[in-house]
Amino acid sequence: MTTAPEYLAPEYVTYAHMDELHELQVPRSDARGEMNFILISHVKELLFRAVIDDLDTARAALERDDVADTCLALARATRTQRVLVACWESMNGMSVDEFIAFRHVLNDASGTQSFAYRALEFVMGNRPERQVEAAVRDGHPLLRVELEKPSIYDAVLQHLARQGFSIPAECLAKPPAQQHESNPLIEDVWLQIYQHPERHHNAHRLAESLLEVAYQFSHWRATHLLVVERMLGGKSGTAGTDGAPWLRAINDHRFFPELWTFRTRM
Repeated sequence: MTTAPEYLAPEYVTYAHMDELHELQVPRSDARGEMNFILISHVKELLFRAVIDDLDTARAALERDDVADTCLALARATRTQRVLVACWESMNGMSVDEFIAFRHVLNDASGTQSFAYRALEFVMGNRPERQVEAAVRDGHPLLRVELEKPSIYDAVLQHLARQGFSIPAECLAKPPAQQHESNPLIEDVWLQIYQHPERHHNAHRLAESLLEVAYQFSHWRATHLLVVERMLGGKSGTAGTDGAPWLRAINDHRFFPELWTFRTRM
């Protein structure tokens, strides 16, 4: 009897560690939907990382006042965010009985525990004191490193200040880990830019690119809420969250707040 030849993985498989990647999905039940749940959760986690990488690239470009490269990186982030939103469609195909069949095996697991998701919120500028303290306490290196950097919005305000716009000193001097609070003087700056886009072409282009990133993030949150309501109704979420009520509360949050509020004055 001849022995089977030794398996030699092709270069694509070894380069991207595809065999190892496919070994990471280990369901805890025999429920049909659990494998899909884990697969899509892994996809979303990797896409979070991709968006973080593009926003980090945009932030670096802002530090050298390169608006073209900043907008290019923001556009890539936006494309990936659209894929993130589409991921909910796969989970949305799961009926409530399919989800309940394996929900108990999640124990205290919750998507809110994702370090990549939390890092993405931090990069975008949502850095509430309680979450920052938790990140420092937990000690995850990705979060610690991020909190030492200005958020993407902080970097935008610093860039605008270098271009001669009147950004309040307290917004420029705050510690990186501290969350930006909405300021009417910054609203004035965005209003000035949008009233004269031909005069402030780069700033206007930057604002539109930035707002699209914020819009897609809010779109992702809103879709998340709908999927949770479809699967859980009014049940509590995993890991002690309030489920749909908690998601409704965070849906009211907007990144880059003055970019939204100044429009009332146009």
